[in-house]
Amino acid sequence: MAQIANVSVGTVDRIIHNRGQVTEENIERVNAIIKEYGYKKNIFASNLAYNKKFKFAVFLPKNENIEYWQAPIIGISKAAVELANFGVSVDYFFFDYNITSFKKTANKVLKLDYDGLLFAPIFYEESVSFLNEYKKNDTPIVMIDSNIPEIEGVAYIGQDSYQSGYLGGKLISYGIKNDSNVLILIINQNVESTSRTNVFLQRIKGFYAFFKEKQGLPKFNFTEINIKYDIENQLTKNMFDGIDCVFIPNSRVYIVAKFIKENNIKGIRIVGYELLKQNLEYLNDGVIDFLIHQKPEDQGHMGIGYLYKKVVLKESVNNFHFMPLEIIVKENM
Repeated sequence: MAQIANVSVGTVDRIIHNRGQVTEENIERVNAIIKEYGYKKNIFASNLAYNKKFKFAVFLPKNENIEYWQAPIIGISKAAVELANFGVSVDYFFFDYNITSFKKTANKVLKLDYDGLLFAPIFYEESVSFLNEYKKNDTPIVMIDSNIPEIEGVAYIGQDSYQSGYLGGKLISYGIKNDSNVLILIINQNVESTSRTNVFLQRIKGFYAFFKEKQGLPKFNFTEINIKYDIENQLTKNMFDGIDCVFIPNSRVYIVAKFIKENNIKGIRIVGYELLKQNLEYLNDGVIDFLIHQKPEDQGHMGIGYLYKKVVLKESVNNFHFMPLEIIVKENM
């Protein structure tokens, strides 16, 4: 560019970076060449030259003894290692699976200054409040696992929870010729989160929508039961009397599969989520029929990648990336 404009490289640099000490004639000449030939500032090279650092915050549930939440951390950690040489670092903020812990951790995150945030909105109302407050910082935010579409300007990487629930309904209905009884079994970390977890609400809403919209199906009767996963003896054989199908809208399908296998209950189709080790064992045994997989490790990796492109490279990035609805059965696991 300097050669074409017949000026020094230093002159071009001062014009591009607005540093003054150049004539109006040279400014017009260089700008005309930029317009004609096109010019894109090398943000990456500039960041390296100035040794600029970028800090991202990760705000997720604690993952001890919860295999599902260990997966996005693996993806996030991989991305952090890959981007460390480019000035990127990641700080983690974990909360216990209850609203009190969530609020306490959220207040801590709100007081700190970061260049980007990766967040899983577990508790709907509290997450809406947190996001509205955090957005005042004008800091890029990307959500994983569950989306809150009414919060504008926040990116999302994950499944369409409504559509995945709709798919769950379709999998339950395949090949069913007679009237059937379906048990929707919600297995959660604690009672208070059972009715407040956004992803569950959307999956169940989508599940019911399939049966409402699909014509020509046999009659399906539905029963919903909520249990807490870490309390013994909550499942009983009576719960499964007359039940033909069970839908579990989260990753703890193995709890139901274990009970059904131990009690030798036959003829029940089971549909749930995620490729946890125990889920795969019961899928292989033929107790679980279908698992819907949403690639949580990839969500974590892509979430940090989104922030890197948005903040470091200053690229235009699509705010929505829906993960594929992968159906896993014994034969393809």
